[in-house]
Amino acid sequence: MTRKLVFLMSLTPEDAEEIRQIAPGWEIAAGRVQDLPVSQLKEAEVVVGWHSLVEEHCFEADAKLRWVQSWGAGVDGYPFAKFADKGAVLTCARGVHPFPISESVYAMMLGLTRRVHYSIRNQLQRKWQREEGSEMHGKTVGIVGVGAIGTEIAKIAKVFGMRVLGIKRNPTPVANVDALYKPEDLNKMVAECDYIVNALPLTKETAKMFGPAQFAAMKPTAFYISIGRGGTTDTDAVYEALRTRAIAGAGLDVFDPEPLPADHPLWALDNVIITAHNANSTIHYGERAMDIFKENLRSYVRSGTPAMNVVDLKAGY
Repeated sequence: MTRKLVFLMSLTPEDAEEIRQIAPGWEIAAGRVQDLPVSQLKEAEVVVGWHSLVEEHCFEADAKLRWVQSWGAGVDGYPFAKFADKGAVLTCARGVHPFPISESVYAMMLGLTRRVHYSIRNQLQRKWQREEGSEMHGKTVGIVGVGAIGTEIAKIAKVFGMRVLGIKRNPTPVANVDALYKPEDLNKMVAECDYIVNALPLTKETAKMFGPAQFAAMKPTAFYISIGRGGTTDTDAVYEALRTRAIAGAGLDVFDPEPLPADHPLWALDNVIITAHNANSTIHYGERAMDIFKENLRSYVRSGTPAMNVVDLKAGY
């Protein structure tokens, strides 16, 4: 029987041809999931992408699903129990984000430090006003969630002569990180930092990991950068910390809820930079995600198991 691979997106002719060479003899379908017949979903052994219709049909008892390649790096919201019950593997696109997100982090850190956000407000009012900023060189940055993104942030920090601290569930040494802490030592670490970068995935353990106690532990001169998942930050708590100047400022790319409602008071604060969950946005995203999938497909065809970014269904990432 023919093995089937379904892409929930269009493919370039070049990608389609390479995939046929990697998986000779497989039937390949690509397009909007709404345009695919249910029978094709149920017969798919491999699905690339995600949609509620995949959850609805591909986990039925007679469905042939064995592997889903998520096109995103984050997998919160996926039905892990259904994957486990089906014996299916979930992989993600972890690894596509270090360059764009680390650049977004430093755009925020430098913007806040040099008060660029105030100069932009002045520009909109045609107001000539000098802004006296601080300096980032020689300061301390704490990275909470030292994965691929955090490792890239740490590398760049050394260009600025920064001291780098990190939080990691398994605190094995990481290049360019001067000291690693366990999650239970979060408040101790944030108290030492001039910048906190939250790069956490959203799991049961990390939900609202940054709340009133963490912002109270931070220096009043410190900046908070959130680029992981919105649910890891207590939105009311970060708003209050910014409103009362308990911390100096924040760069926020992710929110809970999301999109951030138009009437949310965070929009009105002058000490926050808000971006619309686009720290990961880059023209190179698709090609990087495709490279990860192709490498996984080679491994799957050869051994029955994808090689990269296999999600731990119990841990949730």
